[in-house]
Amino acid sequence: MQYEIRYRRSVKKELEKLDHASRLAIVKKIINLAAQPLPAGSRKLRGVDDLYRIRHGDYRVIYQVQDKALIIVIIKIGHRKAVYRGLQ
Repeated sequence: MQYEIRYRRSVKKELEKLDHASRLAIVKKIINLAAQPLPAGSRKLRGVDDLYRIRHGDYRVIYQVQDKALIIVIIKIGHRKAVYRGLQ
């Protein structure tokens, strides 16, 4: 089953802030989520329903898995210190 990947509008700006190498690696990980929405190393976020995170170095990708509709929504990308603020 292939999942469709959707992005929030703010994610594009967040990606543009990253250096080129990190941006490419994170986009590759996001694309891989279509085939495997819960890869090794992904974690469910506590205190929030159906949100998960994957990491790349100091950066985190917060995403939502909608199994019934086969959709993954990328919610937020950012540095580990600030990415979790405002999720609850």
